[in-house]
Amino acid sequence: MKKLHLQHLLEINLAMFFIATSGALGRYVQLPVTVTIGARAILACFALVAFCWYQKYSFKIKRSDWTLIGLTGVLMCVHWLTYFYALQLSSVAIGMLSLFTYPVITAFLEPLVLGSKFQRIHFLLAVLVLVGMYMLSPSLDLKNSNSIAVGFGILSALVYAIRNILLKKKVSEYNGSVIMVYQTAITGVVLLPFLGTVPLVQVVTQWQALIALAILTTAIGHTLFLMTFKHFTITTVSILSSIQPIYGILIGALFLAEIPQVNTIVGGILILSSVVIESIRTKS
Repeated sequence: MKKLHLQHLLEINLAMFFIATSGALGRYVQLPVTVTIGARAILACFALVAFCWYQKYSFKIKRSDWTLIGLTGVLMCVHWLTYFYALQLSSVAIGMLSLFTYPVITAFLEPLVLGSKFQRIHFLLAVLVLVGMYMLSPSLDLKNSNSIAVGFGILSALVYAIRNILLKKKVSEYNGSVIMVYQTAITGVVLLPFLGTVPLVQVVTQWQALIALAILTTAIGHTLFLMTFKHFTITTVSILSSIQPIYGILIGALFLAEIPQVNTIVGGILILSSVVIESIRTKS
């Protein structure tokens, strides 16, 4: 049991590392956000379809689940768009950390939506995460782009939390890769009209980053993330995933030379502390 718990913790950390590449890649790609997300979704969808076909996973979805899958696909699209707008308007640290208000949102929404019992420890851990984020965030000023970025990040967090909660009961019925096939397909279809707004040659020049976003961040990262829903509550998953900004900031420092300041380090320690506490607390 202890071995399985450790394995599940390693799985969510691996998922967070891959998803954390979105921060640096989102800042690196020089394309309109709608084009970046549309291309990312379509490329990821093809990769996931090939993988599912190779693994002989069934693509069949119950008719009664189509509305939910469709809704969560649209929510995923909105989450990606708002998150990438936050990244382009600020830095990897601000974009990722504003998104990570979603553990707080999840802690309050999950009991309301799924009827699970509200746990006070989740509120305390969520507050700890918020304090850590506050240490990294700039003073709010509605006249600068950083403040607007924080607003986009919080909106992205709200949409992401709702999407995760709605999908919680379906991850035991469908393979995570299959769910992501439909999520990326819906996002690709929604944003398909925007792909023609820039010359194809401009998109092709960004092919390496787009492939990385499609394969590493989306196909691998988000599939692994969905699979962790089977082993923890959504609130626990959201708190454990708060380590993602730490990975993202380190990747941003390495590849974009965005070196974190002292307050960033302090905030990161507080966020990591909540992850360690929740990891120990959920140990079977």
